Amino acid sequence: MKIVRVLAVTLSVLAVATACSRADRSDSSAPAASTGGTPATEVRLGYFPNVTHASALIGLDKGYFTQELGAGTKITPTKFNAGPDEVSALLGGSLDIGFIGSGPAINAFAKSDGNTVRLISGATSGGAQLVVKPEINTPQDLQGKLVADPQAGNTQDVALKKWIADQKLTGVNVQNSDNSVTLDQFRKNAIAGAWLPEPWSSRLVADAGAKVLVDEKSLWPDGRFPTTVIVVRTQFLNEHPQTVQAVLKAVLDANNLAASDPNEAKAAVNRQLKSLTGSALSQAVLDRSFANIELTTDPLASRFPQLAQDQVTAGIAKSAPKLNGFFDLTPLNAVLTAAGKPTVSAAGLDQK
Repeated sequence: MKIVRVLAVTLSVLAVATACSRADRSDSSAPAASTGGTPATEVRLGYFPNVTHASALIGLDKGYFTQELGAGTKITPTKFNAGPDEVSALLGGSLDIGFIGSGPAINAFAKSDGNTVRLISGATSGGAQLVVKPEINTPQDLQGKLVADPQAGNTQDVALKKWIADQKLTGVNVQNSDNSVTLDQFRKNAIAGAWLPEPWSSRLVADAGAKVLVDEKSLWPDGRFPTTVIVVRTQFLNEHPQTVQAVLKAVLDANNLAASDPNEAKAAVNRQLKSLTGSALSQAVLDRSFANIELTTDPLASRFPQLAQDQVTAGIAKSAPKLNGFFDLTPLNAVLTAAGKPTVSAAGLDQK
């Protein structure tokens, strides 16, 4: 009987050990998960139908978000055309995570007294240009002319107005209009130029005969600046940290595809744009747009104090918003570490 009991205990221990071993093996391929919180049943994800939001478009087209979130979490994408509208959705609680321009991201943080949103990742560097009529050769040639950008207070609006102030131009009129309207107005000679994100700057060049007067890369160290970042509602991050990590893992999947198979990444973006807008980009516009952007999870945090000050120079804000505590890169760096990639810095902006 003693031998039987010892054998039974031994078999029981072996069974537990085998189960644990199997669990370890099955979990090894899953995205890193934070301790605490619970998986969300739904992620309401905001993004734009722009090439500067390529990570979101690729992730949706290839099913990466659904794959990384798992069967228990639904992804609900919502399209926006400009940052201020997305800010309203985030602050109103109707959006959980958003791909958004750096300017509106700062505004969302400032408007909520630093409480409602956190910046959790970069998405895109570069991909914004001031394109103009062929006869415009210098900044002074824009005096008395009409120049467009997507929306008051959005990332390109701040960049354009800051550049106008730096150039000491006092007679340039800025018009905010939908990008498709801007393209039509440029073709009709109703505007002299526009400061636009990709693919719209490339569309004006390739489809309407514009030329580049200013590539925004030329205004930043090493030509890198955060055009698109990813923000999350603070409450959602606190309640569902593993879900946030799963979303960031999907973003990394999209960026990896763009690096390993750029043609398929471009095709995925074009399929999404056709579905969202009714028309695909020409290959020339698609290629030029991708050549002007860098997909990166690095939010380039060191640029943000300057971006906040630019809002003052542009006349958007009376004082530069304080950004202490704006960043929380803990979930991103966990994902990067699990993937064997270098972590990224918050440049001290994760501290209150």
